[in-house]
Amino acid sequence: MAKYIHVSVAWPYANGDLHVGHLAGAYLPADIFARYHRLRGNHVLMVSGSDSHGTPILLEAGKQGISARDLFEKYHERFLLVQQKVGISYDLFTHTDTENHHRVSQDFFTRLLERGYLKIETQTLLYSELEQRFLPDRFIEGTCYICGYNGARGDQCDNCGNLMETIKLINPRNRDNPQDQLVPRQTDHYFLALERFIEELNAYLEQHESHWRNHVYNFSRNFVKDLHSRPITRDIDWGIPIPLAGWEDKKMYVWFEAVIGYFSASVEWARNQGTPEAWKQWWYNPQSEIYNFIGKDNIPFHTIIWPAELLGVSGLYHDGPEPLQLPYDVPANEFMNIEGQKFSKSRHHAIWLADILERYQPDAVRYYVARAMPESTDSDFSWEGFYQSVNNELLAAWGNLVNRVTGFSYKRFAGAVPVIDALRPEDEALLARIEGGFETVGSLIERVKLREALGEAMALVREVNVYLDRREPWKRIKDDAADAARAIYTALRAIDNLKTLLAPWLPFSAQHVHHLLGYEGQVFGDQVIREYAEGERRHRALVYDPARQSGTWAKSTLQPGQPLREPAPLYTKLEDSIIPEERGRLGQPREERPIIVP
Repeated sequence: MAKYIHVSVAWPYANGDLHVGHLAGAYLPADIFARYHRLRGNHVLMVSGSDSHGTPILLEAGKQGISARDLFEKYHERFLLVQQKVGISYDLFTHTDTENHHRVSQDFFTRLLERGYLKIETQTLLYSELEQRFLPDRFIEGTCYICGYNGARGDQCDNCGNLMETIKLINPRNRDNPQDQLVPRQTDHYFLALERFIEELNAYLEQHESHWRNHVYNFSRNFVKDLHSRPITRDIDWGIPIPLAGWEDKKMYVWFEAVIGYFSASVEWARNQGTPEAWKQWWYNPQSEIYNFIGKDNIPFHTIIWPAELLGVSGLYHDGPEPLQLPYDVPANEFMNIEGQKFSKSRHHAIWLADILERYQPDAVRYYVARAMPESTDSDFSWEGFYQSVNNELLAAWGNLVNRVTGFSYKRFAGAVPVIDALRPEDEALLARIEGGFETVGSLIERVKLREALGEAMALVREVNVYLDRREPWKRIKDDAADAARAIYTALRAIDNLKTLLAPWLPFSAQHVHHLLGYEGQVFGDQVIREYAEGERRHRALVYDPARQSGTWAKSTLQPGQPLREPAPLYTKLEDSIIPEERGRLGQPREERPIIVP
């Protein structure tokens, strides 16, 4: 029976271009996972969007001298294009400034208020004498009162990962005006009473201990021990309004409303499909599985705070007895460093997706990032590693296998799959081993062990290469054409299977191989950018259109005599000169150029 799989992907702040850390942390693993489940025939709903309301938007808008709306719309458009270019197949990538998201977020607020989970508390915050306003937490930096790190933000310490109470920061300062006098003042805000969910959250965590990653589970269990109320409103003029009279000068805290986007985007997707109730198949279906793909800095928001919000509003938009479904798994990745150092926008120490995709094939980027994916520990993107992985693994093992077998068959067997009599036991044993990959690779993907799954698939690629080196059909054809035909037929069948096994990681290459083997149609559907009307405003979104998907997670159906298409190389070989060239770009200012999608 087909499963309902919801893939919730972290919402990036629309304050600058996406970089390889974003790809490694959440977007590529989510896409691999979603593509696999689509091939399996499961009902996949993968959603995310641009976070339009965070204070990072205001900070960057101030630097660029434009409005917050203009800034987020600029980067939202760039997010659509670059993710389409690298092949991230969202069913809907929207943003948090839609009328739909505003309405759903306000309904969450109202529901929590009606059920007594919100309370007004007087809060002491830091007030800027210079700017004559309460300073948003992201505008404040200081020394972390837990670990002593001097660059802690007002909302979170990037060094120890703990959420911060801004007023407790040691030596707090206005990050834009260090000489500004920050003084504590009182203001009223709504707080979410998280402490009321402790018992339910502990039970929820215990249910998932066996399949959550250790660092996610352990962090969450420790976090819930000291759970207390957190403010969900703030003194700011950019964000979602509070749906109460007298609160017009405050907005919702982004940490509260951004995660609601997983729910609101599902509602929006269903409406766009003309099936407005379809989202309930994931959110109110006890058999569905919801996966949150995020970076490790977002763990508590997705394992504690978001489940608490869902518990508090359960039954929203639904008359049945089923509760809202909580995340089944939160496979948070660690961080990907660059050449041994942390990402730094201010120091220009970054690899931006828009830039790397100008120079390299998307599947080459996807492959190396997947090989270096930080699933359990921080990892490193090195240009030496990129060069070696693309040339010595992707091209030498997989690309050359496809090229030499399809090329030989096209040339020596009249442009078709060889017609054979019976396979030898050695041939059948190889195909059985490759076909066994549908179980072994698939099982690893389902457990979100994506690096290990890719390693298993590439090990099968190498087995086919060893088989061909042993069988030597290019030599055997001179004195035993029938035996050479068996070897080439076997290798083509293996390649057809491997095409599918590698497709979640290498969708562009999979389509290329699919075409070379003479098939019609597409392995996957199309990724398109569509425009939707909403009241007087319109917005653009990235959408996965499954109409032309014909690929399935199934064994090869390649037939003897099937016409092949003229071979063409899968990958471009890299020159070792790229290593010093790319390292030289690190630390240098960049120009944002238009993103061109082929």
